[in-house]
Amino acid sequence: MPLPFIQAKKFNLQKAHKVHLHMCINIRRIMSKKSSKNSLTKKPLLIKMSLKFLLLLFFFLLLNFAMIRNAAAMTTLLIPGFYSETCPDAEFIVRDVIKKSMTREARNAASVMRLQFHDCFVNGCDASVLLDDTPNMLGEKLGLSNINSLRSFEVLDEAKEALERACPGVVSCADIVIMAARDAVVLSGGPNWDVKLGRLDSLTASQKDSDDIMPSPRANASYLIDLFNRFNLSVKDLVALSGSHSIGKGRCFSVMFRLYNQSGTGRPDPAIEPKYREKLDKLCPLGGDENATVDLDATPELFDNQYFKDLVNGRGFLNSDETLYTFPQTRGYVKLFSANQNEFFKAFVQGMIKMGDLQSGRPGEIRKNCRVVNRRPVDILLES
Repeated sequence: MPLPFIQAKKFNLQKAHKVHLHMCINIRRIMSKKSSKNSLTKKPLLIKMSLKFLLLLFFFLLLNFAMIRNAAAMTTLLIPGFYSETCPDAEFIVRDVIKKSMTREARNAASVMRLQFHDCFVNGCDASVLLDDTPNMLGEKLGLSNINSLRSFEVLDEAKEALERACPGVVSCADIVIMAARDAVVLSGGPNWDVKLGRLDSLTASQKDSDDIMPSPRANASYLIDLFNRFNLSVKDLVALSGSHSIGKGRCFSVMFRLYNQSGTGRPDPAIEPKYREKLDKLCPLGGDENATVDLDATPELFDNQYFKDLVNGRGFLNSDETLYTFPQTRGYVKLFSANQNEFFKAFVQGMIKMGDLQSGRPGEIRKNCRVVNRRPVDILLES
């Protein structure tokens, strides 16, 4: 099961620093003794060191690095302007990459924005969703909610490459996901906000964790309320964040059961407005290409409140969308956001910031390539 989420807190590093100091003193004493013994030979100290001592020194340093890194992970504090000194152009670089990607294909905006939700809900916002599978790890990309669905990973690769050229080893892939999601919204006509940054990238990913968490497009509002509550996200957050479907497209695969066999009845979902159902029947015929795509709302390239207007009129594409209007506990927010775009924008920003705060407390790193973890010193040793 995924680790329970915690908000970033201040942890005391005093113990880790004491261990670090103790190790350094001991190593210095050992080296001093070795130096005195070898002073008569006039040979370099390292030549005279035994292999046993070198290995001992190596593992002391490796353990020290791991302890400090782990402590640092537990103390991650997210703040706006985190890279203002270490990489002052970071946010401008990411936005430029997203803008160019949208020029190539407008749908990239929606695809990039979705990555924050799929990343943050599975063991926190740590870019685990970007990791490719390896012989020893089944990652999240082939998870039930992600396979043939998540896309535009190459856009995040472009952003990382640009940042590595400007500020090598500084900006995490996890922060790129957060910045890119914000920029996709802004560049599609939606609200702007200051993103909190300072995350580390995960050292692993888990397809099982993704499958255990991520909801199906068949999910109803009651299930979604319970799911979001696990992450301290309210009913209002749920409805507002569902407004991310204001842009983008969905696959026919995700709507076939609503059109032809809702709840095993062999009939369409009665909540679908008749003319909209006729349109979907033509776009997603029974036995047709289930990977064909359909607009998620009437303005699929503009981030606005049209999505909620469509729900009110029975024109929601996914079951998990339309159920927000048919379910009493969520209907009020759908009606509010359909009538007041500013209220939607304000609630959406609050929800994105809260979702971006999700962390697991696991140790991490700054990946050089968002698709793979960095090579560890022990990996290099084992290969040699």
